[in-house]
Amino acid sequence: MQRERLLKVLVIGDLGVGKTSVIKRYVHQVFSQHYRATIGVDFALKVLNWDQKTVVRLQLWDIAGQERYGHMTRVYYREAVGALVVFDMTRLSTFQAVLKWKGDLDSKVALSNGTPVPAVLLANKCDQRSHGLCPKLPKLENFSKQYGFVGWYETSAKDNTNIDAAITCLVKNIMTVEDERALRDATSPAAKSEPEGSVLVLPRFDYSAKEKGLSGCSGCPSLQPRDGDND
Repeated sequence: MQRERLLKVLVIGDLGVGKTSVIKRYVHQVFSQHYRATIGVDFALKVLNWDQKTVVRLQLWDIAGQERYGHMTRVYYREAVGALVVFDMTRLSTFQAVLKWKGDLDSKVALSNGTPVPAVLLANKCDQRSHGLCPKLPKLENFSKQYGFVGWYETSAKDNTNIDAAITCLVKNIMTVEDERALRDATSPAAKSEPEGSVLVLPRFDYSAKEKGLSGCSGCPSLQPRDGDND
């Protein structure tokens, strides 16, 4: 019998960085140049057959990037277990806003043990690197580690570069956290008093932590660009 998990994941970042495009590409495998700015919040659902025993229902919450909606983020962030923080590689100001979004996230939602929810950094629109400000960016591997991201990826919703890999990385980290929490619960004095077999423990994942190429992900395999990729 399969077990279902509902995971609420936030997609945050400044206006126009491509949050809606990333979600549409991942969920529906489509891309458009003409999305309207998100007003308030929107969300999409993706069902993942995670393993033989687990179905993951992934809710991706598209949070508006306009500053005037900032006071509402506490409501939108409630019960989230992970986040994608997105910036536009062609606009330096959107990268400079990354720490504002990460700080806002960490101040308003946390895991049950008080630690920050897992977050992956997306350097989006890498298909436009020749027209943008990419050389002025710091090394994202060091930056992401310094500021508590579990991984980073250069992505392109237009070319479908690293979208699946980035979100898979985030879900793996979320599931690992859930696994560790379930294991602690299973070994607690209260759990030991329950009948054997009454505690369900999530599957454990063990991935190398090497970062290469276009991405870096704690707990995920390194990702190399495929032959033919333009990014």
